[in-house]
Amino acid sequence: MASNPEPAFRVDSSRGVSVAVHDLGGDGDPLLVAHANGFCGGAYGPLARELAPHRHGWALDFRGQGQSTPPEDLDFDWAGLADDVLAVVDALGGGPIDVIGHSMGGAGLLRAEVHRPGTIRRAYLYEPIVFPVGQGHESAGGNVMADGARRRRETFPSRAQAVWSYARRPPLGYLRADALGAYVEHGFEELEDGTARLRCRGEHEARMFEASGTITTDDAEAVTVPVTVAVGALEEGWGGPAQFAPAVAEALPNGRLSPHPLLGHFGPLENPPVIAADVMAAIEP
Repeated sequence: MASNPEPAFRVDSSRGVSVAVHDLGGDGDPLLVAHANGFCGGAYGPLARELAPHRHGWALDFRGQGQSTPPEDLDFDWAGLADDVLAVVDALGGGPIDVIGHSMGGAGLLRAEVHRPGTIRRAYLYEPIVFPVGQGHESAGGNVMADGARRRRETFPSRAQAVWSYARRPPLGYLRADALGAYVEHGFEELEDGTARLRCRGEHEARMFEASGTITTDDAEAVTVPVTVAVGALEEGWGGPAQFAPAVAEALPNGRLSPHPLLGHFGPLENPPVIAADVMAAIEP
């Protein structure tokens, strides 16, 4: 693993945020990847390699995550996700652009399209965080997730030790080995004493879970471009974002549901070849 891989370039976003953008390689038209909360763009390198014969992959790090800076006022309102997306799309030549969104990243992409129609050409969203009207973070386990983020271990003796620790138990133990390695490589920074520390601090991830400005199915009705909503199996307990996916696909005027019953919420990182094939079927029908 590289010591501290650098982004391809940076762009300025709202609230003083500097957004890191990663070149995931490949040939063809650009394809932008937007990551899940607590993750980073570089973690999707294995997925991008599966798509490389068809598309040139790019990925952003959302505010306060990966190598992007947090908002100066530490206000993680989800409107900022759209600001980050739009800043990156402009830097890549403007829309419409094909996109992949995972969890929170899917919500950020939809917010960007609502704010500026014509940003997206086609979208593939794996369990986007879009709530039915009347529900929100708290009713969907948001506070539980925020509490877990604040308790998360941030420092390990080395990146290798972080991989070993994560691989031994769920949910990160479900990730394919190369995707887990890419997450640790890009999602951690190596400190001067050789220890490895999460770039996405637990408090920032928690504030994102608790922040206002989340998108609803009513908002999604304004997105008219073709959107594939992929969904894995329902998780134990409150069910996770998978429970909302059918309602999201139904609310989108040009939406369709793509089930993956053998995958969980981290499907794009669990089985990159399967998801890459589904992505290509969605964006080049």
